[in-house]
Amino acid sequence: MSDRKVIRRALISVYDKSGLIELATSLNAAGIEILSTGSTAQSIQAAGIPVTQVSEYTGFPEIMGGRVKTLHPRIHSGILADQDNPDHMRQISEHDIAPFDLVVINLYPFEATIASGANFAESIEQIDIGGPSMLRGAAKNHGSVAVICKTSQYPQLVGAISLGGFTRQQRTELALEVFRTTAQYDLAIANWLGVDNNSALPSWFARVWSQKGELRYGENPHQSAAIYSDSGAPSGLVGAVQLHGKEMSFNNYTDADAAWRAAHDHGAPCVAIIKHANPCGIATASSIALAHKRAHECDPVSAFGGVVAANREVDVEMALALSEIFTEVVIAPSFSEEALEILQKKPSLRILECSTAMIPKLELRPVSGGMLVQETDLVDAEGDSSENWKQVSGAPVCAEVLADLVFAWRSVRAVKSNAILLAKDGASVGIGMGQVNRVDSARLAVARAGDRVAGSVAASDAFFPFADGLEILLAAGVSAIVQPGGSVRDEEVIAAATVRNIPMFFTGTRHFSHA
Repeated sequence: MSDRKVIRRALISVYDKSGLIELATSLNAAGIEILSTGSTAQSIQAAGIPVTQVSEYTGFPEIMGGRVKTLHPRIHSGILADQDNPDHMRQISEHDIAPFDLVVINLYPFEATIASGANFAESIEQIDIGGPSMLRGAAKNHGSVAVICKTSQYPQLVGAISLGGFTRQQRTELALEVFRTTAQYDLAIANWLGVDNNSALPSWFARVWSQKGELRYGENPHQSAAIYSDSGAPSGLVGAVQLHGKEMSFNNYTDADAAWRAAHDHGAPCVAIIKHANPCGIATASSIALAHKRAHECDPVSAFGGVVAANREVDVEMALALSEIFTEVVIAPSFSEEALEILQKKPSLRILECSTAMIPKLELRPVSGGMLVQETDLVDAEGDSSENWKQVSGAPVCAEVLADLVFAWRSVRAVKSNAILLAKDGASVGIGMGQVNRVDSARLAVARAGDRVAGSVAASDAFFPFADGLEILLAAGVSAIVQPGGSVRDEEVIAAATVRNIPMFFTGTRHFSHA
């Protein structure tokens, strides 16, 4: 026996009128009685479709500019009556109330309103009250009532009517969508109303994370994984369009995110190559192809199987070079038609087009029992401007050396601490990352730079606690250094640079990266 429930009576109240007339036409053709409110009823009536105004049915007019129109016992009793409960049916019959089999509601556009920059009073008026009440009531009573909360569900509704109504399972799924929708709606209001402009971090906040898809596995094959989108943020990497290649993996996404952000730490054409969440090459240049060439030259061995991000359109020249290198992922704002044709010849290369360089204001990091939240570390603090740096040793530097120091400082943010980055002519030439002491990071950066260390500049993401790490860089031939300063042994470190007449700058800003 079918558990489909026939729809005889419907309540419709929608802000978004998309598809309304087509839907009402289908309901009317199926002999379904329609009750509606305000402008929704007017639109249906204007199309020549029979409809009963809610105010006519309740005997009570819409008041307060529409704030009160459906908050009435004749409406909510018809929504909440369990049609399998004889006592419920007896009670509504005694009060001349008929049950609803279908409720179609979509809500006032609160999130769109606040996103538009509307003032406080305008935003308050877009907080829907009657809509969520009716949706939640119908969802609670989904044993008797089918509830539609999105225009995208209209085709499903029309199809169900032709089959004799929704099944019990389908009504349960519709109810689940309602509770998710109203939960997200309420969270948006609570987050907005609770904003404290005097505090960088909220005292309470929430997000809705919607699964975009399952991944083959997590960091390791025994870990299950999926990717989710954040309802409160622009699409960013999660919304990137995959133009070619195998499915993205968990590690592909983490490396692509790191590469995308590293490339956009720079305003000039930039390419960042990431492997295991660390850069193995970053470079800026007059063209994106040259930036890629110079980024790859930093560490070609590590770049094998890496993730490449460009902050400009990928052109033919870059595509030709990239096609000769085994690469897991390439991500860019766009690809020229010819470049895309070249790269698509690589069957396993994942090609992502991401139009937005979105960096969230807050970083969330789960810990046992809760969550750490911090402002995102952006390279835009006062100390990140070379105009505010303090030169503590050596002679004044020329414009070219200062430009390399600025490049190195902006690039070292992307390196896991302890981080040392050596650069020359707008490109990294050696990177030491993720070591448990700065001495080892300095040794690693020098070793990877090889002969290129001579005349390069160095950036350290945090201060040198002793002069030993600095001495390794100076002995190798580094010509200038930028670091935050702030160690109790700063004078010892400054003295080591002064002895060799090496220019050293203090920024006063640190860029640790541990995650």
